[in-house]
Amino acid sequence: MQKLSDIDWNTWQPRDQATLLFVIRNGHILLIHKKRGLGAGNINGPGGRLEPGETPIEAAVREVQEELCITPTNVAYRGELFFQFTDGHSIHGIVFTASNFEGTPTETDEADPIWTPLDAIPYDRMWADDRHWIPLMLQNKPFHGYFIFDGPQMLDLRVDTENLPHGNGTARRFP
Repeated sequence: MQKLSDIDWNTWQPRDQATLLFVIRNGHILLIHKKRGLGAGNINGPGGRLEPGETPIEAAVREVQEELCITPTNVAYRGELFFQFTDGHSIHGIVFTASNFEGTPTETDEADPIWTPLDAIPYDRMWADDRHWIPLMLQNKPFHGYFIFDGPQMLDLRVDTENLPHGNGTARRFP
């Protein structure tokens, strides 16, 4: 698997279901310096795998609570990510944003919070796919991103913004 065309995306099944949730407020985005797990050492958004019985929104909120000690509010669906790694690992990620939160962002053993101006997102310290879909997320444009990775190296990508197969093309709101 080196190219997106090597995969039948209609029958593709991810090994993991995961979420990302970005708090965006006052011209800044709340990112994290990830301390452990997949992507440790990178800058990313808080998130992680769904636990059994959890909905994506429940997982996204829980992960932000665990990683940053805050509870996001005004959470909205923004898009979906489909990752296939050459070692066989695969992830379906659902991306959310929040316009506010309760609490104070606090460093944990998983993450160090970083408020970043929207015009200064450190893409050079993030996964290679982020620069292709985060701008769409910031514009509230629904998207589906498909990516092939060999370790940290991105081999192929496609980002769709129209005729999305798993959504209706509009951002869904979650309580």
